[in-house]
Amino acid sequence: MLEGLQFGFGRKLRLVLQTEAAECGLASLAMVAGYHGYDTDLPSLRARYAVSLKGATLAQLMKIAEALGFQTRPLRLGLEDLDKLETPCILHWDLKHFVVLQRVRRESIDILDPAHGSRTLKHDEAGRSFTGIALEMVPGLSFKPRKERQQLRLGTLLAKARGLRRSLVQVLVLAAALEAFGLVLPFFSQWVIDDVLVSGDADLLAVLIAGLVLVGSFQVAAGWVRARVLLHLTTTLNLQWTSSSFAHLLHLPMAWYEKRHLGDIVSRFGSIGALQQALTGGMVGVVVDGIMATITLIVMLFYSPQLAAVAGGVVLLYTLIRVLRYGALRSASGEQIVRSAKQQSHFMESVRGIQVLKLFNREEDRQRRYMNLAVASTNAGLAVQRQMMSFSSLNAMLMVLENAAVLYLGARLVLGGQLSVGMLIAFLGYRTQFVSRASALVDQLLSFKMLGLQTERLADIVLAERESMRDAALHRSQEGVAASIELCNVSFRYASDDPWILKDVSLKIEPGESVAIAGPSGCGKTTLLKVMLGQLEPQEGSVSVGGVPLRQLGLWRYREQIGVVMQTTACSPARSPRTSACSMPSPITLASKRSRSWLPCMTRLLACRWATARSSETWEAPCRVVNANGLCWHGRFTSARGFCCWTKRRAIWTLRPKAWSTARCSTWISRAS
Repeated sequence: MLEGLQFGFGRKLRLVLQTEAAECGLASLAMVAGYHGYDTDLPSLRARYAVSLKGATLAQLMKIAEALGFQTRPLRLGLEDLDKLETPCILHWDLKHFVVLQRVRRESIDILDPAHGSRTLKHDEAGRSFTGIALEMVPGLSFKPRKERQQLRLGTLLAKARGLRRSLVQVLVLAAALEAFGLVLPFFSQWVIDDVLVSGDADLLAVLIAGLVLVGSFQVAAGWVRARVLLHLTTTLNLQWTSSSFAHLLHLPMAWYEKRHLGDIVSRFGSIGALQQALTGGMVGVVVDGIMATITLIVMLFYSPQLAAVAGGVVLLYTLIRVLRYGALRSASGEQIVRSAKQQSHFMESVRGIQVLKLFNREEDRQRRYMNLAVASTNAGLAVQRQMMSFSSLNAMLMVLENAAVLYLGARLVLGGQLSVGMLIAFLGYRTQFVSRASALVDQLLSFKMLGLQTERLADIVLAERESMRDAALHRSQEGVAASIELCNVSFRYASDDPWILKDVSLKIEPGESVAIAGPSGCGKTTLLKVMLGQLEPQEGSVSVGGVPLRQLGLWRYREQIGVVMQTTACSPARSPRTSACSMPSPITLASKRSRSWLPCMTRLLACRWATARSSETWEAPCRVVNANGLCWHGRFTSARGFCCWTKRRAIWTLRPKAWSTARCSTWISRAS
């Protein structure tokens, strides 16, 4: 009966940064729910409660919170009444945003902004953004603390890497050999001081020096081989992870791309590099440092338990401080990653839209916005660096105090006859190894824990559900036969609480028909086309091709039979002057002299990367090629959308396939005049 009670001791409000452009509401819900014991993340909430690109309303947030077991209370209040709210709570911000109120001070408030991170605002500054709407959330009778996360575990990534186990074994063996040589070196100092200098044995000195050179040579050779093996492991692991993740990325549905900024996608994909570097170098380091720290501590205990206790106590103190400050460092690192991704997105959008910026004289505005983002990203990076510098300085100071204590106690033991001078010098060598190894082990373990930031970002890609490309087992007699496209009572909306974009739409396009769908902007023409193309799945009704449901037919088979030109259709690199870059299934018959002179120029234009035409070329020209590709497709259906319909018709009609299919459905969708 008492398991659901929360007394507030030890509860923390963790920052959750939004991934999609319109999910600040879900991120705020996740923060408040996590504070009360419902540990969830954005992918889990997103999978259960879809939010459209318009974002969630306050009513939608209340319904989601109640579904999670919370009791909600919407309030309208002034800024002076914020201290009366039950914190944490959700505030409506800037008429288009949601933030979490963390605490109210005498002259300022602390908020957690899903878009910008932790912020402290003066009351007058907060008053310019706060709209007067707040939402309190308290656990209800049905609330149960739980953990619900979609986590990408490192073990899952490592299990799919080929050749990883063999390479790791080789690296570990070589690292063990390196450390074994390192353990022997302090003994040479002890033997020289206690045996050679005391007895004056020159022959023994020569033998010891020769042995020292031999051991050092083996150590260098083992280090070189280890570096080569580690380089091979790093390269192969990075190649495997990037190729498999990119393949998965290409098969994600269009809705996934539409809700994310380009720079954020690039940043998330770049998390692979951070994971690979940390795992290949850090994993071996953790194992070796752990083993060596244990061995050197045991050796130190044989020399002097008192001195070993001093070194061990300092390491424990450093570990405690690092663990206590881990949360702050993790939040700062997460904010740095997000702000850097926003800066990258702004840069990419500015370069891609440079023509519009110049036409409307908006270069200065974009520059100021970029500088603000760059300053925010730099400040976030400085916050991380300041914490790391503090840890480094703290570690150095602790080592100074520990070294002084060991020297003092060691000298007292030598004066008391409990240790020889050589034993003290050897102990100091082992003590240096132990402290450095143990400190590195603590830093590396916390770095591994910090990799959760990277795995969470990468999980948004690799754990996202791919498009269902499953094909139906059609009989050969059905292949290549003209087929109709039929929509039966199709209804679609982007979120469960949004108004219907399409409602009970029924449509049938017979072979040979050309259908034009016209309407004002925003009435659902593009949505209808995406449903017909299988990019969006209707909540009600069905889409069938030749009597076969689209999902049963399979998207891959279906798309092999259609030619489509969308508003933002891009061109890929051209392969030959007679084959368009969009991979027409057969060479094009050039019907006129004008087309023979025009097509090579277009293929040179399309030799650029995806959606990146040269600024010296007009965009109408590549649109002609894309339109030609859609119209000359040797499939059974063609479709064009929007502005592509009014490019010059003669450029299209001069490109003809060798065999024109008469059984073709054509759909033209355009705005009303």
